[in-house]
Amino acid sequence: MRVLFDAITKSETDKEDLSILIMSLQHQNYVLSNSMMNLVKKWPTIHQTPEDQTTTKEVKPKFGTLFGITI
Repeated sequence: MRVLFDAITKSETDKEDLSILIMSLQHQNYVLSNSMMNLVKKWPTIHQTPEDQTTTKEVKPKFGTLFGITI
């Protein structure tokens, strides 16, 4: 945006160069927004419970119980 502002304020900047820059920014904006929209559409909407997020299917840990090695 700074480059665009500097180009607009300079009198020696060619009008064709400005139009190319503006069209390039508009194209980039379209491509990025289209990519984001496709990503959001394909994002999974299934909510998992904490039980589903475990890495192993073992017994749940007992909170409040201290397991230690006694000698």
